[in-house]
Amino acid sequence: MHINQEASISKGAPTRDVILVSTILTLSLSLTIIMCGICQWCQRKMGKRYKNSLETDSGTPDSSRGMRSEKKTLKLPSGTKTSNAAGPQGQAQQDEGERKNDQRSSVSDLVNSLTSEMLMLSPGSDEEDGHDSPGRESLGRIQFSVGYNFQESTLTVKILKAQELPAKDFSGTSDPFVKIYLLPDKKHKLETKVKRKNLNPHWNETFLFEGFPYEKVVQRVLYLQVLDYDRFSRNDPIGEVSLPLNKVDLTQMQTFWKELKPCSDGSGSRGELLLSLCYNPSANSIIVNIIKARNLKAMDIGGTSDPYVKVWLMYKDKRVEKKKTVVMKRCLNPIFNESFIFDIPTEKLRETTIIITVMDKDKLSRNDVIGKIYLSWKSGPGEVKHWKDMISHPRTAVAQWHQLKA
Repeated sequence: MHINQEASISKGAPTRDVILVSTILTLSLSLTIIMCGICQWCQRKMGKRYKNSLETDSGTPDSSRGMRSEKKTLKLPSGTKTSNAAGPQGQAQQDEGERKNDQRSSVSDLVNSLTSEMLMLSPGSDEEDGHDSPGRESLGRIQFSVGYNFQESTLTVKILKAQELPAKDFSGTSDPFVKIYLLPDKKHKLETKVKRKNLNPHWNETFLFEGFPYEKVVQRVLYLQVLDYDRFSRNDPIGEVSLPLNKVDLTQMQTFWKELKPCSDGSGSRGELLLSLCYNPSANSIIVNIIKARNLKAMDIGGTSDPYVKVWLMYKDKRVEKKKTVVMKRCLNPIFNESFIFDIPTEKLRETTIIITVMDKDKLSRNDVIGKIYLSWKSGPGEVKHWKDMISHPRTAVAQWHQLKA
């Protein structure tokens, strides 16, 4: 009997060793599989970021190719004539200011990717106060040429193209055109053609100011104003550029790239609005919380406004549902704290736009628009960032300050 027990013990010892070795091998194999999965995820993430950066740098093709040449003539009181001739095909100049982005290191890409996905603000937080400030918001840039022909006493201005213009329409695009002045004369102006649904338009149009003495030319300021054409309401200003002609060598055509600045008509100082977005994929809904506004533009004679906020839900450029806050009497820094729920199926998110309009209530006349915000996948940089943060943080209220636009 004693001998049988020893035999059973000797048989059990190898079994425990086999189990121990098998466990170790299983853990090692699992750890290896997990590490490989992490490496593949990192490669896909960095590859996607690099591909997106390349797609962002690519320009929009010239929508005006094949256009027939046209000419406009305008007589000035002094006897000076101005004309506009569209440039021929193939005359489009190459972008001299084209920038090349250096490929970032893999570690930097991974850190930036994780950081952007983790970025989030709680409702009412002021951490984003300086992020989307008016001074840092890009309005795009414009390329143009200017020169003077002494034999013909003619000033030539060529409007070539623009890049990275902000979206002014709720569809996530703009219909830009350019007005040309020779300040201080603002009564007479020339305009380019409207480029439909284009944030990187190519005009390649030439404007001739004929019979203009050089002594008067150097006393003028070339003023370019880029606007978004609106068929049913006032055109929205996008930005402006001023160039004193006495600071330019006009003996030959000079080409410039200029960053657009907010228009001096006050369109760049309409105030800011803090709002939060919360996306619930299980309920197929978005909660829009209108929190507060600051430094709103005074619309009434007394130097104040009676603001309220309208929220429109748009799908494929069609209005679906409207909601609005209460009116805050005589206040340029109102606090609303009102929430609205919109039902939006997940498959319709990419075609959905939320338009937020700050209005001034007027009892005796039509209510005035103080400013607007367009939230979607295709809006401006700040708006797109807020939309993506909302999608990447479901069931979490993500708040952000937005600059009101015309």
